[in-house]
Amino acid sequence: MKWFSLFAAGTSVLWVLAARAELVSGISVVVNDSVITYAEIEDEVVKGAANAALVYAHNPQAYDQEVERLRSQDIELLVEDKLILHEFATSPYTTNVLEAFIDDRIRDKIQKEYYGDRTRLIKTLDAEGITYEAFRRQQRDQFIIEYETYQNNSNLRKILISPLKIEQYYNGHKDDFKVDDQVHLRMIVVNQQPDSPTGMARRVAEEIMAKIDSGVPFAEMASVYSSGSQRAEGGDRGWVDRSYFKSELAEKAFSLKPGQHSGVIDLPEACYLMMVEDVRPAHVRPLTEVRDEVERTLRSEESLRLRKTWIERLKRKSFIEYY
Repeated sequence: MKWFSLFAAGTSVLWVLAARAELVSGISVVVNDSVITYAEIEDEVVKGAANAALVYAHNPQAYDQEVERLRSQDIELLVEDKLILHEFATSPYTTNVLEAFIDDRIRDKIQKEYYGDRTRLIKTLDAEGITYEAFRRQQRDQFIIEYETYQNNSNLRKILISPLKIEQYYNGHKDDFKVDDQVHLRMIVVNQQPDSPTGMARRVAEEIMAKIDSGVPFAEMASVYSSGSQRAEGGDRGWVDRSYFKSELAEKAFSLKPGQHSGVIDLPEACYLMMVEDVRPAHVRPLTEVRDEVERTLRSEESLRLRKTWIERLKRKSFIEYY
């Protein structure tokens, strides 16, 4: 009886594996005269699932939901690719010019990524279980999709945004351009070394402060003595807001006026000396300052809208069947 149970269990596992293999190699979507298999979909899902596994390591339910979201997203992206390739195939393009271009593209790829050695490329493909012919088709399809997408919606230089539209967007999104109180700060950091005598960092910091008080420029002392990452820039941290600091440092930094410096601020990990070069109160950045940023945002939004319209047009004249 025990042997029969083991045999039955083993047979069941083999049946499940066989069924899964058949499912993976089966057809998920038909797009015109092309198919998308479950295997193609899973190959795409795996790329994002690895990151999702890290993000949702302690939340299996959220992980499963994210994987399903990725699957739905990847299916639609694969469908879009098939639609674009079909559109190209049924258009009157000069294919011999395209094929020559793809050959040049592959030669450039070999030169840049495989040290000009075609054999190295072939060996890499063999290790990945990909034939050269399949690789070439991938390169061809990728170029066609990029080219068609660029021509139809992602050539941002062709997208014109009127000054009125920029102004309307700015007026409707002023909260996005709010800036908190800021100071332009220089800082000297003297680390508390665990193997140094107690109080050594403070004594060094006080000697630095004495030299600054005697007239030596703060930036000069920072470039010589600071342990901070901006030492080479004379301790210059640029414009920073309160969130940049620990609370003990923020309170002091924002109590200083332009040109003033703090005394020695002694914290467990280091001693700090700060000098404020300028102060900028909370404000909304003016349109003149953010115009280019707004225009880029609107161009990007318009590009996405054009792509959506284009894909919907391709779908309307295509046959798509989901299984």
